[in-house]
Amino acid sequence: MKITVVCPVYNEAKHIRAVLDFCIKANPVDKELIFIDGDSSDQTCEIINEYIGQHNNIRLLHNEKRIVPYALNKAIKQAQGDIIVRLDAHTDYSTDYFEKVVETFAVTKADIVGGPMRIAKGNAVQDAIGYATSNFFGVGNSSFHFEDFEGFTDSVYLGAWRTSIFQKTGLFDELLKRNQDDEFHYRAKSLGFTIYQSPAIKSFYYPRNTFGKLFKQYFQYGLYKPIVLKKISSAISLRHLVPSLFVLYLIALPLFAAVNITYAFIPMYLYAGANLFFAAISKKNPLQVLRISFAYLTIHISYGSGFLLGLEKMLAAKR
Repeated sequence: MKITVVCPVYNEAKHIRAVLDFCIKANPVDKELIFIDGDSSDQTCEIINEYIGQHNNIRLLHNEKRIVPYALNKAIKQAQGDIIVRLDAHTDYSTDYFEKVVETFAVTKADIVGGPMRIAKGNAVQDAIGYATSNFFGVGNSSFHFEDFEGFTDSVYLGAWRTSIFQKTGLFDELLKRNQDDEFHYRAKSLGFTIYQSPAIKSFYYPRNTFGKLFKQYFQYGLYKPIVLKKISSAISLRHLVPSLFVLYLIALPLFAAVNITYAFIPMYLYAGANLFFAAISKKNPLQVLRISFAYLTIHISYGSGFLLGLEKMLAAKR
């Protein structure tokens, strides 16, 4: 069973050699490697072309729109493998990554497979963000954030797809700069395709290294989520709504306080208590507990704010 590996890249000169070396060394040997560059201004393309001169199974495509779904679609249209495996340049992979993908397809008969999002070792802020995005309080019940989960699910990290399913599902939605993976997987599942998560498929993701970058990331996740849920209403979950309700509460807090200052702050106290509790059970040092607590707050406010703005834009477009 031949695989096609696709990897969108942009200014990845610091990481691209590691990804290329992994792809070349990892089994199975019979695979094609497609990198799609979004007009990098560093040495990314030069490095890829250097490897192309040494290996005849590597191709470099140009992503003129500079967005991930366009890059994926361009590669999928040219893929010759029976299975398409997506990689991310900011992720490390176990040496048997591709083998476990193929094995999971064979054993489960699923249409889409993937592993959980394990967190790579980074600096203190990255470790705090990684912890916050790997538990229920931080991100709800999204299964790919939990590395021990195995079974059929709604979505997986990165993902690998049987090439044949795209004839029925169509390609990735190029209107979505974020959440295109979730939307595609929700769409595939709504059409009867199955998605399986196996902890044997091991990869290690490097979280954002500042809280500002984390805010921007989750704001964009929230911003595009209403479009996803509008298209696939069956995917709506409480975890998508709670952060925006929290942000609405914060916005209305002065009004609540003017009406009844005694009760107005009760939800705030409850949130602060829960936040600190779920940070403290990490059993990290006090400074790291505070970083985790701030990461929770950043995730919830950024996602909730983005979701509200995305919802407002979607409703305004209907008028």
